Amino acid sequence: MSRVSAETREQVQETEYRVSTLELFFDLVFVFTITQLTGTLADDTSPVGFAQVVIMLFVILWMYFGYVWLTNAVAPDTNVRRLLLMVGMGGFLVIALAIPNAFDAAGPAFGIGYLIVNLVHSGLFISAGGPGSAAAMARLAPFNLGSAGLVLAGGFLPSTWRAAAWTAAVVLMVVSPYVNRRHGEFRIRPAHFVERHGLVVIVALGESIIAIGIGAAGLPLNFQLVVAALLGLALVYQLWWCYFGRAQDTRAEHSLAAMSAPERARAALSAFGWAHAPMLLGIVVVAVGVKKTIGHATEHLHLSGALALGGGAALFLIGHVIFRTRLRIGTVRWRAGAAAVSLATVPIGLWLAIAQVAVLVLVFGALLAVEDKLRA
Repeated sequence: MSRVSAETREQVQETEYRVSTLELFFDLVFVFTITQLTGTLADDTSPVGFAQVVIMLFVILWMYFGYVWLTNAVAPDTNVRRLLLMVGMGGFLVIALAIPNAFDAAGPAFGIGYLIVNLVHSGLFISAGGPGSAAAMARLAPFNLGSAGLVLAGGFLPSTWRAAAWTAAVVLMVVSPYVNRRHGEFRIRPAHFVERHGLVVIVALGESIIAIGIGAAGLPLNFQLVVAALLGLALVYQLWWCYFGRAQDTRAEHSLAAMSAPERARAALSAFGWAHAPMLLGIVVVAVGVKKTIGHATEHLHLSGALALGGGAALFLIGHVIFRTRLRIGTVRWRAGAAAVSLATVPIGLWLAIAQVAVLVLVFGALLAVEDKLRA
């Protein structure tokens, strides 16, 4: 009887459900977060500015993805759960508001918001995550709270020491799943999990569209502006097609569903955690490059702008190579080659901004055409 009961509990725990409207509402604050990160990087494209954005993005993504895992295990179907998610959303909003000055006067606010996000996440996960997930979270929570403590303490330190403390927090996040090897106990609902991460990518791509509008603000609507905007839109569409085209999200779902529970959790960490981080960073960086191109379409870009376009596209493709490899859902050699070619377009942007965007559109178009032909 106990064996039957255990199997029944596991089946109930893994019962699929759709992404709720509350989760979609929760994503709205992530839209603002990506907007703030893009604007911050656009204002300072120096190596220091880029490093600061990378640190903030990784710190934020760790907990944002943590909430994806949370709602995958804990449906927001009670008033208490919905209220706690709203508290977490408030913490993310504080973080987003602090981003432009996070390495200056807003550091304490960034740290306090991050601590709130962590406390809500750990508390709700442990109290309502179910036997396996709650136990795994109980072992992971000290690492998460330790990283939150470093972020909070760093917020009150001078800028250099703040960067060191927040980098240490990132290192603790990266090593925590491997120090605590019980993360395989997390139960993953494949359909909900894949759909939820897909929505995160859609949010980031939406910011790229916003970047086109922001870059065009106040400029005369002439032929070159329209062409530059349409090329930027085409590039963003191709990023979307690389991720969602040919029912890749469905294939990713089937790949997860075919795995055992422990293997599924490990694949979720690598394919939807480590692989999605460079993809989302790449989208943010591309958005910065597109924003700078719109206002200077017939001029040359500075090295930072050209690197944003070519390097951002390469980062996205590298992340997708890791994603496909881990889930075994398609060939990767053509995407790896396209990443190298994308990076090689930087000299073109140093000559003419709009030409680099056009060449990137051709590179992605050729990639997708070759993959379509091979698939057929």
